This record gives sequence, C-alpha cells and structure tokens, in this order.
Amino acid sequence: MKITLIQTSLYWENREKNIAHFDALIASIKEETDLIILPEMFTTGFTMNPEKQAEPWNGATLEWMKQKAREKNAVVTGSVSVEENKKYFNRLLWAEPNGNVSHYDKRHLFRMGKEDQHYSAGKTKIITKIRNWNICPLICYDLRFPVWSRNKFNAKDNTWQYDVLIFVANWPEVRIYPWKQLLIARAIENQCYVIGVNRIGKDGNDIAHSGDSLVINPRGEIINKTKTGEESIETVVLDRNYLEDFRKIFPVGMDADTFEI
Repeated sequence: MKITLIQTSLYWENREKNIAHFDALIASIKEETDLIILPEMFTTGFTMNPEKQAEPWNGATLEWMKQKAREKNAVVTGSVSVEENKKYFNRLLWAEPNGNVSHYDKRHLFRMGKEDQHYSAGKTKIITKIRNWNICPLICYDLRFPVWSRNKFNAKDNTWQYDVLIFVANWPEVRIYPWKQLLIARAIENQCYVIGVNRIGKDGNDIAHSGDSLVINPRGEIINKTKTGEESIETVVLDRNYLEDFRKIFPVGMDADTFEI
C-alpha cells in the first residue's frame, strides 16, 4: 500500500486559503497512491474558536475531500472543526474514492490548550479499510494514551484488529521529542506501521510547529521522515509481507492481555 503524507504550514482560521493550498499540493502528487493524509484541523489550524470556524461535518470541506479522493483514486483524510447537533468536534474525516465516508471524533481533548472547554470528546474508535489493510486513524493528543490506541489480538485466528495506526497532528515543536518517542512506542507495542503527520509553521497563537512527520515500521524503526520545518510531500510504500512475516516470527499477540474499553 502506498501512503502520502502532506506536511505543510496552515493559514490561521482561513478555510479558503487552506483549501486552495491543499488543492495545489494534492495536484502535485504525480505517482499513484492509496491514501493521502493531511494534518489535524487542516482548514483552520488548531483553533479554539469553533463558534465562528466550525462547519457542518458534511459541508463544503467534506465535499472537497470526496472530490480529491475521486480525482486521485485515493482515500483522503485529515481532521476539521465541525458542528453537529449544537456540539463542536475535532473530527477526522475519511473520504474514499467511491464516495463512502467515515469519521472519528477526537477522544482526548488537549486541556492545556483549553480544547476540552470548546469541543466535545468522541467515544468510539473506527477501523477503516484499504483493500486488505485495516487502519486505525486517531488525532494528535490521542498519541499519549496507549490504552485507547491499543491493538487487539484475536487468538482464535491469529489476527490483529488493525495493521496501520495514524495520528494527524498540530504537535508543537517544544514537545517534538515526546512526539517521536511515542510514535515509535505505539509501533512496537501494537506491532503495526505507525504514521504521524504534523504541520509546520507558527499558528495564530504564535506556537511553532516543526513537522517531523514520520513513518515507522512494526519493529519501531523509522522508515521515512520529513525534513524538520520544511513543506514536504512524501509517498511511502508499506510492505504487507514484511508486517505478516514479523508478526509470525515474533508473535507477541499470543501473550497479550485481553481487555475491553
């Protein structure tokens, strides 16, 4: 499976400029890909002003994502600030080329940035599919909570719940060391590929972001990283045979604890 990471700066609370910018970036992808990943709140930046910035979850941004998915014959995903039933959510949208749409609402709201005062927390993870790959997409601060992102092993048929774990983010540069270490930890403990897509540049609160987007294999080895602080489009191949072979020779799932959340 080919996945494409888009690491870029964002225009603060300006959907039109951000959509135009991502239009150009996606158009520049010349090789075939299966999945295009955009950062957290890619239309606004990490805004705590949803009263003015949130849009209906099935509104213009979702229609744009569905259009891009059709044009590129690839899934397009990223999170946006949305309003639904008089509540606000930091919602990851998953738009497939066939028009199907899934969504995930961020479970862990970043209280140090007062996100919990403006948005409602999600309650349910989703597992999406691209052919024979199972994928679990999460958002930024979720990365710090291993129980929520934990991969489940089915001993009856020796299968894992998912094969790829994704985090879309607005993760500040000042905490970039934990970002890298936690992404590696999630790959090792869940025996899966992990992808972290982060933004660059300063936001409207003068908070700097360095990007440092990563793709990590099930051993915890970094197989692709973007240049710090630079706009970058990276397409990476995830090897299914490598994943399955590693799970066979090192079957930690057989000894995993069972649990329910």
